[in-house]
Amino acid sequence: MSASTRVFVARLTGLSVFDPLGDQVGRVRDVVVMFSATRPQPRVIGLVVEVPGRRRVFVPMTRVTSIDAGAVITTGLVNMRRFEQRTNEVLVAAELFDRAVTVTAPDAVEAGFASSVVEDVAIEQGPRRDWLGVRVFVRQAAGVSSASKAMSRLTRRRSGRTMLVDIRDVVGLHDASGEQSAERLLETYDDLKVADLAEVIHDLNPKRRGEVAAALSDEKLADVLEELPEDDQVEIIAGLDTERAADVLEAMEPDDAADLLADLPPDQAEALLQLMEPDDAAPLRRLLTYEENTAGGMMTTEPVILPPEATIAEALATVRREELAPALASMVYVCRPPLEAPTGRYLGLVHIQKLLREPPHGAIGSIIDKEIEPVVATASLETVTRTLATYNLVSLPVVDDDNRLIGAVTVDDVLDHILPEDWREVRHDIEVRA
Repeated sequence: MSASTRVFVARLTGLSVFDPLGDQVGRVRDVVVMFSATRPQPRVIGLVVEVPGRRRVFVPMTRVTSIDAGAVITTGLVNMRRFEQRTNEVLVAAELFDRAVTVTAPDAVEAGFASSVVEDVAIEQGPRRDWLGVRVFVRQAAGVSSASKAMSRLTRRRSGRTMLVDIRDVVGLHDASGEQSAERLLETYDDLKVADLAEVIHDLNPKRRGEVAAALSDEKLADVLEELPEDDQVEIIAGLDTERAADVLEAMEPDDAADLLADLPPDQAEALLQLMEPDDAAPLRRLLTYEENTAGGMMTTEPVILPPEATIAEALATVRREELAPALASMVYVCRPPLEAPTGRYLGLVHIQKLLREPPHGAIGSIIDKEIEPVVATASLETVTRTLATYNLVSLPVVDDDNRLIGAVTVDDVLDHILPEDWREVRHDIEVRA
């Protein structure tokens, strides 16, 4: 690379990263810089690279041998440990883009760019092969209404004049008071699956985590909470106003919502239950009566339940619903009305594979599997685990003493109880050649 290599971060993100042999390692997701009071330009220390499996790892700039318009070439070993941002590190795309700054260069001030918003940052490799932040692409902030700012975020179009300025003439770039909006941060990660977004949110500081949670819709936040460690769940729910917290709990899977309520102080949990719709609160109250490591404590109260006269076509349409978790979609539970837990008499179950092999006009009551015995709510974790393993199941019916279906335990519920409490935070220190 020449001494004058300059790259804009917005163009760098998304580029493929290759090893010297031409094999793809991953894709650039962000650039990590460090600010210093003794250095006018921030030092670029590495790249955040997304490798297969959606894992984000850190690649030091000392391992980068070439950057061009289409690819990044690295050399040496890449540590596959998940990237963890340190307190003195700044992510350019995730934190600096959209930040309000002040430009002090006389020509910029005269042109009306004293108050600006960061659009992009240019990094450059110097003669000693170290990388520094050198230029900031800014957009004029004066005269932009809050409505137009909101519209620009929705349409991804920006209004106002732009200018390229020296980074040394920008004040507030490392000042949290002009911090990037939570909406812009979420735009950076809008292609992530929920579990991966939860991982990103987990790594944020508590203040930032609360801002991002506030920017998410109730449904998306509910999905994210289900993937976060318990401490993060409690922290986020406690930071929401009580009415919104109740709405988010209503959007969560009942078993996950009940687990979260159990981790809250009893008076706070009761206050949230009082604010929820009665039909949503009732199943949670029932779940909270069971011991944690029992079938009742692990089950969800919303499995797929149909009457015996329902057709196979109806059953297939039901399990095809996008919002249905794969483990729940694998099984249809056949019961007498009422068809919401607790149901009428439980009759048996039908696996999705059986549905696919039968004519669509047939009734599911004619293909019920009655050999798999349901478990009772007080069944232990060991009993549930052994039953799932014995019959190669991914979900299992749970009934009360009157043989009414009250829920179903899925294999992911069991795994959450078998794995160590900190399994979501386990790091893999693996190095691969790149």
